[in-house]
Amino acid sequence: MKLFLSLLCFFTVQLTASAPTAATETGLQPWDRNPWYWSYRGEAVLLLGGSDDDNLFQWPEKDLTMQLDRLVAAGGNYIRNTMSDRRDKGFEVYPFRQDKDGRYDLNEWNDEYWQRFERLLRETAKRRIFVQIEIWDRFDFTDAGGRDRWRVHPYNPANNVNYSYEASGFAGHYPDHPGTNRQPFFFTTPKQRNNREVLRYQQRFVEKMLEYTLRYDHVLYCIDNETSGEEEWGRYWAQFVRDRAAKLGRKVYLTEMWDDWNITARTHKRTYDHPELYDFVDVSQNNHSSGEKHWNNFLKVRRYLANQPRPMNTTKTYGAGGNSYGHTDQDGIERFWRHLLAGAASIRFHRPDAGLGLSDKAVAAIRAARKLEAKIPLWSVQAANELLSDRTANEAYLAAAAGSAYALYFPAGGEVRVDLTAAGGPLVAHWINIDSGEWGASRHIAGGEKILLGPPAQGNWAAAIITAE
Repeated sequence: MKLFLSLLCFFTVQLTASAPTAATETGLQPWDRNPWYWSYRGEAVLLLGGSDDDNLFQWPEKDLTMQLDRLVAAGGNYIRNTMSDRRDKGFEVYPFRQDKDGRYDLNEWNDEYWQRFERLLRETAKRRIFVQIEIWDRFDFTDAGGRDRWRVHPYNPANNVNYSYEASGFAGHYPDHPGTNRQPFFFTTPKQRNNREVLRYQQRFVEKMLEYTLRYDHVLYCIDNETSGEEEWGRYWAQFVRDRAAKLGRKVYLTEMWDDWNITARTHKRTYDHPELYDFVDVSQNNHSSGEKHWNNFLKVRRYLANQPRPMNTTKTYGAGGNSYGHTDQDGIERFWRHLLAGAASIRFHRPDAGLGLSDKAVAAIRAARKLEAKIPLWSVQAANELLSDRTANEAYLAAAAGSAYALYFPAGGEVRVDLTAAGGPLVAHWINIDSGEWGASRHIAGGEKILLGPPAQGNWAAAIITAE
């Protein structure tokens, strides 16, 4: 009997040691000392990342772990993960079981899909990489561009054993861009078309996802990928996730991502004006803007949120050469760094070809950002371009705690005058080469006056100007 109890105790301890950390009050959440930023287990944390795909959980295990290790080596700690199942690369799988006749049963799961998802959660938790999940991706349910994703999808009545076209309200083909919002899949909730036939399967999917995610404390939730849908769709699913989590004694943090490229537009106020429902905001679509507009619009939203500050995440930083948007690699780097200094809580390079992903340039930019953070915690400063003079458009950007710390970014060389009159003593400027991710030279400068400063060379440079020791 003693031997049995000893073995039982041993296996109980082993199981506990290997289980994931359940989401708790010390998990990822807005920082109580500065709610513009995230904290994890009581410590402030800046979320920086990049990845080469939106749904990394679908990747083969070896490729996934290599990507995560590369991110960690760069100093990154943040990825985006859509629950997407579209077969763009050929190895993706659907969440539902496929019968011998080729049709899917929406009441039965494909274990492989969920095992892949659990592996992502486990491997990111192990590396302290934070995951922002997007539950619904409108591009999974469209045939736009001749890709025929809806034609082959399990939710299409032709491909499942669960409902007909007549019962579901679906058509066999949706050729329009999903931005037109003509897909009935996104109108099923009670205050929309109240399509109970389809909604119950959507609910079941989200509940299954939560069975996995609520066991971890490093997950954020976003309802949609850049939706043009009705407000009620997002509100329904936000409350649904909240309610299911609350029943298990869990607190979740979630948002919605709107498609409107102007983040100051009325559409985005659906999240801005409802902190009781949306704990943070995702302003990724600001990354369709450039230069001064990109900087100014972010700060306009930050001022709008000032009475109830929340983290402002940018999970998709667009900008890479060779894509249909006409953006460049430089656009991606500049947007990443402007958001960094403007006060974003998370910044991630979008996947190729719309973004730099986890390319060498992205890795260098993340490494450089961590070097800046090591000298100046970004939550200790705020945007302060008013301290710059002799400045041309998009020449330089500044965040500061006047008198003690100044974070300065130059996208392409140049020279500006920095007002250091609040600093009572000597300062030192530590230069960082963003294009290489390496330290540059340091320069001792006097405080108490306006100093003309420029980087050591052309290209993307940052300076951490702090009190001399």
